[in-house]
Amino acid sequence: MADAVAPPVCINDTLTDDELRSILSRLESDKDKEVFGLVCKRWLHLQSTERKKLSARAGSHMLSRMAARFTRVLELDLSQSVSRSFYPGVTDSDLAVIAEGFKCLKVLKLQNCKAITDRGLALIGGGLPSLQSLDASYCRKLTDKGLSAVADGCHDLRSLHLAGCRFVTDGLLFSLSRNCKNLVELGLQGCTNISDSGLADLVNGCQHIRFLDINKCSNVGDVGISKVAEVCSSSLKTLKLLDCYKVGDESIFSLSKFCKNLETLIIGGCRDVSDESIKSLAAACKNSLKNLRMDWCLNISDSSLSCILTQCKNLEALDIGCCEEVTDTAFEDLRNGEIEFSLKVLKISNCPKITVSGINMLLNQCSSLEYLDVRSCPHVTKAGCDEAGLVFPEYCKVNFTGSLSEPDVLV
Repeated sequence: MADAVAPPVCINDTLTDDELRSILSRLESDKDKEVFGLVCKRWLHLQSTERKKLSARAGSHMLSRMAARFTRVLELDLSQSVSRSFYPGVTDSDLAVIAEGFKCLKVLKLQNCKAITDRGLALIGGGLPSLQSLDASYCRKLTDKGLSAVADGCHDLRSLHLAGCRFVTDGLLFSLSRNCKNLVELGLQGCTNISDSGLADLVNGCQHIRFLDINKCSNVGDVGISKVAEVCSSSLKTLKLLDCYKVGDESIFSLSKFCKNLETLIIGGCRDVSDESIKSLAAACKNSLKNLRMDWCLNISDSSLSCILTQCKNLEALDIGCCEEVTDTAFEDLRNGEIEFSLKVLKISNCPKITVSGINMLLNQCSSLEYLDVRSCPHVTKAGCDEAGLVFPEYCKVNFTGSLSEPDVLV
């Protein structure tokens, strides 16, 4: 008698929801996860509820449908491209839907959403208490009122980026200090109403800041930076002060004294910074400093640059553009051969006293270099480098004329 044929088994009758979720979690590519959802309605539902990230365009109706389908989304990106923005884009009505429908949301990105106002931000603050990260950079209508509502309602806020929000004042920093004790990352580039007083208020409550970007905050000076350095001494790793012309040696000495773990420092355009404070920084942060930008620091000379190059063994990116007093002498101490050099990016554009000889001393000790900017250095030309027989690392791009794209590590 022939063996009986086993009846067909349906996979949906065999596998539980948890087992299907386990399979979904093992799929690495987004494409495979999308294909998973095409099998049947049950699999689509599981794939939808497990989705953690979404990128979308505006539209209240569409956002409502997405909220109903993707019930466990943690990250929502509605950012608009500067070059391809559409009018009106994201509106306060869209934010109302987000506040009501995406209750699990932890990360919200709204870059360049120029139509949103304080009213919409207040709804976010009232509706998303679990929010941990908000990027509202270049949302130019926002003021302290709406952003303080976020601070009042989102006490677990850890990251806030507000570049280009020119109406932000010290009042917001006070609200953050009072409500958001876990804040570790704050971007305020171009918020020119921020002052030393606001920074002091901020760190009275937010004492674990790791990343602070106050590029182009022209009212910030030594008093505020020194306070941040003292209070956030163990946590501060990135500090950006581009074109903060009131910042000088006092700030750098404070960073040297307190912030031994500093990894990135941007002080381009801080023209009162001089050799002595940079020497102290090199000694204090010799094991931690990775990225240093000090272009247009006109008081910087060979003595401090030599300290940076010889002491900061983990330095990966350095910009000394337009430091006109720097000469080949800054590189001479590299010739002893005892220094392990890990520099990948060096920008020395508009340094008229550096020559091919200085570049040669650098190359002899630096095999890791990936990008060298020598634009407008009259004594460093391609013809001159070829004539001197300079050998650049295999993957090093040398920018002689400005025709190469620049790495953004020092922005």
